[in-house]
Amino acid sequence: MKAEYLFNLKIMKIMAKKTVAILFYLLIFFSSNAQPFLNEINAFKKADSSQIIPNRPILFIGSSSFTNWKDIKNYFPDFQIVNRGFGGSSLPHLIMYAEDIIFKYNPKQIMIYCGENDLSGGPQITSDIILNRFTELFTLIRNKLPKVPIAYISMKPSPSREKLLTTMQEGNEKIKAFIAKQKKAVFIDVYHAMLNEDGTIMSDIFLSDKLHMNKKGYEIWQKIIAPYLKK
Repeated sequence: MKAEYLFNLKIMKIMAKKTVAILFYLLIFFSSNAQPFLNEINAFKKADSSQIIPNRPILFIGSSSFTNWKDIKNYFPDFQIVNRGFGGSSLPHLIMYAEDIIFKYNPKQIMIYCGENDLSGGPQITSDIILNRFTELFTLIRNKLPKVPIAYISMKPSPSREKLLTTMQEGNEKIKAFIAKQKKAVFIDVYHAMLNEDGTIMSDIFLSDKLHMNKKGYEIWQKIIAPYLKK
């Protein structure tokens, strides 16, 4: 009986350890899903602690079109730029991490590129939803930084997301109309500059994934964006 008791006790201890381990991993899993892109945000914090951040920079926030623009400072050498784009992000993520990627930098100007990934979330994401999300982000920024100029760079066309172009254009037009009614705000159209004369999407300005831009694509953006940057 004693041997059986000790055996059962040993089994219970093993099960208890396994249960604790499972709960621990579940906690990590759900925590990481509750806070998406936490690794990227922590990477920004680490970078900020190891380098001098310009005073009142021009702040670029948004998704991978900014993330991949790693040499953005070379395109705009006369400006103090901080790039806080993180790939895969959508407008709600910019809202979620506003304190970490916007307000802490006390920017003199904010450039936003986001919305594409929202649309890739499925057909239930309409142009009105994109507008509402952008309006929420804009209002959040404007309430805290009432005098800071805000620029929204239109969602770009790309061959890999050609099926989204109609909704994308609708979203661009609605955001453009909203911005037209705001003070210290501008809509920057890169969409049409990335089309051929026949209205098709340029094929030679993208990487092999046909989603992200190559150097030629960023050169188009440079020419369009540069006149809007504040000295």
